[in-house]
Order: sequence, then C-alpha cells, then structure tokens
Amino acid sequence: MGFFFRNKPKIKVQTTKKDGFSGWVKCSGCSQLIHASELAQKWNCCPKCNYHYRLSLSQRIELLADEGTFEEMFTHIKPVDSLHFVDTESYQKRLEDATKKTGRDEAVSVGLCRVNGSLTMLAVLDFSFMGGSMGSVVGERLTLLIEEAIKRRLPVVIVSASGGARMQESILSLMQMAKTSAALAKLHEHKLPYISILTNPTTGGVTASFATLGDVIVAEPDALIAFAGPRVVEQTIGQKLPPRAQKSEFLLERGMLDCIVPRAELKKKLSFFLEFFMSNERTFEDITHPLRELLKYV
Repeated sequence: MGFFFRNKPKIKVQTTKKDGFSGWVKCSGCSQLIHASELAQKWNCCPKCNYHYRLSLSQRIELLADEGTFEEMFTHIKPVDSLHFVDTESYQKRLEDATKKTGRDEAVSVGLCRVNGSLTMLAVLDFSFMGGSMGSVVGERLTLLIEEAIKRRLPVVIVSASGGARMQESILSLMQMAKTSAALAKLHEHKLPYISILTNPTTGGVTASFATLGDVIVAEPDALIAFAGPRVVEQTIGQKLPPRAQKSEFLLERGMLDCIVPRAELKKKLSFFLEFFMSNERTFEDITHPLRELLKYV
C-alpha cells in the first residue's frame, strides 16, 4: 500500500527586526511617507508638501554660510548658575545635561562668515539647547557680535529659534532684551543693516526684543511666531484664536513680517539683501571719501 507524503516548506520566523528604523517618516504636514534620506537632501523639508522640519545649529550654519568660512567667536563666555536656582532640579544640572546632549555650552553660536562671498556677522540660536532660551550668555554674545559688526562695518544676521527668556536666570535673563535692543539701536545709528530670520518656533522674550527689530524680517513658512503660545493666549482671553493665528503667513498678512522665504531659497534671498544694503554703503563711501580728502586742503 502506497502512502502520499507532502514535504512542507520550512518557514523561518524572525523574532526581532534587523533594523529598528526603516528610514521612513510620516510627514507632520501631509501625513505621507517620506524617506529620511530624501528629507535630508531637501534641507529637512518635505518634498511633497514642503513642511519645514527643524534644522540643527550646524545644519543652519551650513545652509547659510559659505563652506568652511564660519569662524565662531566669543566662546570664552560661559553660563554660570549665579542665582543657585533650583526647581525640579538645579540649573547647574540642567546646563550640564544640555551640554551632554548637544555638545555645546550655550543656546547660541555667533561668528564671522561669508554669505555668497559677502562678509557677514552671523548668529544662530540652537533650539536643542534648553529650547533656544535666552540667558545672560546668549544676550552677551549677541551684543558683542553687534558691537564687532559696528567696528568692522559689517551687516548682522540673526537666526532665531527660541522658547523665550530663560526662567532660571530670572531678571538677568530679562535684562538681555534691553541690552540686545540697545546694541541694535547703535547698529542702526551707524547705518548698518540687520536682517532677522525667524524660524519655528520664535516666542517669548526673543520675539519681544531682537527677533522683531530687523531692518528686514524674514520668516520660514508655517513658523510659530508669538510672545505667548496660542494655548496660553486662549486661556487668558477666554476666546479661540483665528485659524492659523501666530503662524508666519498670518503675521505677513498683518504687516509684522517683510517676507516668507522657503528654506531652499533662503541663502539666495539673504545674499540679495546683503548685497543690496552693503553695495549702497560702498557706493556712499566711494563718493564721500574723495570729497573728504579734498576738504582737508580747503
């Protein structure tokens, strides 16, 4: 008597994934799947809906400054816990944790660079360091950068991404609003341009001071720009805000911004503004310098 045998194929059951991250990201803007490598090629902008994700400090400098030209300045100024502030943990511990996380000692990097060949004093706030909050060191570095721009007769560009003033430094932090504003007033007196670039989010004391004092104020698309966030405002006034209130497009319609520029075009637009303002400065010098020389002999 014959028997029928069936050889069942052996099925391998994989209990663990080889790779925990497949590289695919669900876009926060359009909910479509995009690959991380494609996102990186587009400066962290969704190739389908152009949703702008945050850039790191190094990515932001790479985006705006010519390759290898950024020279960081005033790094000798370090944060200290002068008030010995403690909430759920000490301020000193928070600073140490932020330094370990980011590899940096503060929420801002300032220095000299070239933007399409034009010498520029550039400052970039780092949101990954305590939410880009402005403490006494952030204010001091920005002020020194502005004063250096006056000495060298160079334009200033500040890229903001911040949750506002740093509560752990209390009044020392709030003082930076007045100090940076006063420094920018001096820059204006010397007829040197200041271009402010607002990214998502720019809020609190940063918005209430240097971020909104630019001769030209540029914002990225769909950026939250406000003093207090929408939830806090709604709780305070007891009303719902209009749709997309406090977004850059809403502010542009109401005259608080000069333009909204997609990230891919940001360096080109920045270069245009710098060349426009500084070429006028050079033209003025070209005309007045020979006249001053002639007047010496009159």
